[in-house]
Amino acid sequence: MVRRNLRHTMRNPLALFNAIIVPIFVVFLMVYVLGGAFSVGTDYVDYATPGLIIMTIGYGIGPTATAVNSDMTTGFINRLRVMHVSRAAVLNAHVIEIMLRTLVAIAVIIGVALLMGFRPSASFPEWLGAIGIVVLTVLAIGWLTVAAGLAAKSPESAGILGVPLMLLPFLSSAFVPADTMGPGARQFAEYQPFTSIIETLRGFLTGAPSAGTAITAIAWCVGLTLIGYLWARATFTKRA
Repeated sequence: MVRRNLRHTMRNPLALFNAIIVPIFVVFLMVYVLGGAFSVGTDYVDYATPGLIIMTIGYGIGPTATAVNSDMTTGFINRLRVMHVSRAAVLNAHVIEIMLRTLVAIAVIIGVALLMGFRPSASFPEWLGAIGIVVLTVLAIGWLTVAAGLAAKSPESAGILGVPLMLLPFLSSAFVPADTMGPGARQFAEYQPFTSIIETLRGFLTGAPSAGTAITAIAWCVGLTLIGYLWARATFTKRA
């Protein structure tokens, strides 16, 4: 199932464009075009890269949600009933595929950021912590994407359901500190999940991790993963 999904991704130019090209464009936009307008107390590329890494996760979820919905609506799941294959393997394969694709895209983004002057000061254990929080975030977003794809009525609407996950990082501390925002926006940014995740990743990469922020980020990731998994299994059981 994973090999099948990877082949579909390689044959889908839109999926590759969204997953890799668009995040690279956003990196150049935020650092070279808009970065000079922000004062964050450090090199802007160092401040923005953790947010760009997390935001990259959202750009590849649309094609996955569409693919999940297509498997349900085109009869692919029904064909598995006469084969010696677990139908649940379809869901697991979609999550694994989105994780592999997203991790490759994140590696590309980090490479581009390094070329633009990004200089992390993380030690080896801190790099492991950064990788861990990224993997947990991708896993959570992956299951939410699969669940949204299963719940959608059509492949077209499935792709739209991923838009909020793409926009939420903009309403976080990804590009400017939350305390510089206006009333309402600041409170929302402080308490939404992406801010704690981005601040945890930023702490690891700058060599100044915060245990409290890390615990909050991990709790968000675990909670969102459970919500997405249970939602996906319930919808899958109902529709399949």
